[in-house]
Amino acid sequence: TDVNECTSENPCTQTCVNTYGSFLCRCEPGYELEADGVNCSDMDECSFSEFLCQHECVNGPGSYYCTCPSGYNLLDDSRSCQDINECEIRNFTCTSQQTCFNIPGEYKCLDPVRCEEPYLQINENRCMCPAENPGCRDQPFTILYRVMDMVSGRSVPSDIFQMQATTRYPGAYYIFQIKSGNEGREFYMR
Repeated sequence: TDVNECTSENPCTQTCVNTYGSFLCRCEPGYELEADGVNCSDMDECSFSEFLCQHECVNGPGSYYCTCPSGYNLLDDSRSCQDINECEIRNFTCTSQQTCFNIPGEYKCLDPVRCEEPYLQINENRCMCPAENPGCRDQPFTILYRVMDMVSGRSVPSDIFQMQATTRYPGAYYIFQIKSGNEGREFYMR
């Protein structure tokens, strides 16, 4: 008569399967059978692939879970992270004069455009130097301020935006230059 080792002494740490004249040990999902054929140890699923989680994989007993950095939500697939748009959900601390600008993982409060002398403010993002003002002789006629986001992961080099001069004023010439923000020389003009 076969002895059922699983009921009499159960040598396995997790699941015991009786066989004729012997027994087998099985492990629950997320665990693997050790070389002794009896004990089960946790599998580190995070070590299998760096693509299990978009941001960080955290191993747990018998399983794993994914986490996202601050400013991101974990999506329904339990592995991908999505930026929280604080400006859209109105979770920001900008003043009523400032503009909220979402950036990956956080946001920035942008101060309103302020035109410097001799420029006059035409609207919220444009300054104009009146032609009748002698201080405007060697100055650009208008300065237009634009804030734009650039999505990471783009192939480079890549055109970010295009500006075009008009021939509205005879004898006018145009100079395009990057005034600031290019200290690392990441951008160039053509």
